[in-house]
Amino acid sequence: MIPRLGEKFEVNVETISKAREQYSSAEYLAQKLPKAPAIMIGDEVVIEGAVVSQEMLESAICRHLGLPEPAIID
Repeated sequence: MIPRLGEKFEVNVETISKAREQYSSAEYLAQKLPKAPAIMIGDEVVIEGAVVSQEMLESAICRHLGLPEPAIID
């Protein structure tokens, strides 16, 4: 989902994947990064420690880019 949204909004996407143990290491905690799994856009933590919906992620991308947020269809 994330690479596809990167293409849709023409933004760079960086994915960081580490072993589970590394996310609880002192080195990781010292970096002040969010609890994994997490999604950050710029300095904004969109979600951490949970699954994010595509709609929530698209809205966050639009806010970051100064675009109107997409309408959510029920």
